[in-house]
Amino acid sequence: MISELEPGVDPSITRRFGSLADDASVKRATAALEANGIKVLRASDAAEAKRIVLSLLPDGAQVHHGASQTLEATGLINAVETSGRYEHLRPRIWKMDRKTQADEIRRLGAAPDVMLGSVHAVTETGSLITASMGGSQLGPYVSGAGRVILVVGTQKIVPDLDEGLRRVNEYAFPLEDARAQVTYGIHSAVNKVLIINREVVPGRITVVFVDEVLGF
Repeated sequence: MISELEPGVDPSITRRFGSLADDASVKRATAALEANGIKVLRASDAAEAKRIVLSLLPDGAQVHHGASQTLEATGLINAVETSGRYEHLRPRIWKMDRKTQADEIRRLGAAPDVMLGSVHAVTETGSLITASMGGSQLGPYVSGAGRVILVVGTQKIVPDLDEGLRRVNEYAFPLEDARAQVTYGIHSAVNKVLIINREVVPGRITVVFVDEVLGF
């Protein structure tokens, strides 16, 4: 999907925000995240990332996720849905009536045992940046979910918050907007932006860095 959409993004922006980080940058981001209470694991590719994440999921856990190109690329969504080991909330939520079961949908999505996802930027100073049109994944990221596991291609590593927000607005958003038009027939928007600078609950958030370009 990325290769199909990138022609609409300036090539210099693609090179800047769509290229894998070097090892030194990954190590700086890892050290900063861990100093900020966020556990970091590293995978060489999408297949290894999938194995790592599945090994972290307890049997019987309620597992939820938002729409994610990264999770799709790793095969994690299909693996969770078909394993039979977990209570996969997203298919259940999609079958519910938006008018008559809106409160139940909101409560189910807000506080799963485990929230899977990604972010749009990770800074070398140890912050996570996520943008959203609707914001349903942001509450679980902040505090609602018991655990949060974020799979992140290292092309999303940037020096600082300013560069992270530039990555959101100049790179990730145009690609997501194009994807939304193709997939849903609507435009996307950067309506809500979450910045996590530190996690106060030890072990609650895990970032799995992947040495492969994944997602936007």
